[in-house]
Amino acid sequence: MKFDVFAKDCPSRGVLDHLTGRWGVLTLAGLRRGPARFNALRRRVDGVSEKMLAQTLQALERDGFVRREVLAAMPPCVNYSLTDLGESTADHLLAFIGHVEAHMPAVLDARANHPG
Repeated sequence: MKFDVFAKDCPSRGVLDHLTGRWGVLTLAGLRRGPARFNALRRRVDGVSEKMLAQTLQALERDGFVRREVLAAMPPCVNYSLTDLGESTADHLLAFIGHVEAHMPAVLDARANHPG
């Protein structure tokens, strides 16, 4: 089967949306540091609401990028980590993030000089 993200009905579009939305990128990048519980991950991804993080984690788990593990403890707690697919994807996203951060002076200069 061939996938084409430019075709409107291709299922890869939904996956791309989950990955490249603001919270998807930051959640995967945050989990690349290692497994985390929900609240620790929420602190790592500064600014994400509880609802948006929960929705993002569910989508990324459904797509096979994130693993959810319920730990037998009292009270029960949940740990989130990346699957092999999630790790390799996060590596690409971190390279992209590094590229953006490295070129922020040029972006800020372009914004300052933009007529509008």
